[in-house]
Amino acid sequence: MDELGLRLYLFLNFVIPLVFFMAAIYLALHIAFARLVGTPESPVLWFFSVVTGPLTRPIRRWLAPGTPETRVRLVALVVYAGLWLVTRAVFVGVGVPGRG
Repeated sequence: MDELGLRLYLFLNFVIPLVFFMAAIYLALHIAFARLVGTPESPVLWFFSVVTGPLTRPIRRWLAPGTPETRVRLVALVVYAGLWLVTRAVFVGVGVPGRG
């Protein structure tokens, strides 16, 4: 494999799982702070709703209309954590091209 292909593979091996991991962390923090912070007008909850809004939007399409927001966030957390684990397993299974 040429050097450019190897660099692209290693870059994707790092970036794709990192994005899913960050999504799962932000969703977990949103769930935790939603339980700890009592006021819905809190700037902390506003921040997490802005950050996790694009993450929950695709998940909301798959759930029934009227599903509570807490359930949507929990399902999204499970989906993104699962995607993180799957991408890590795929990249580990593929291995580094050009070796062995």
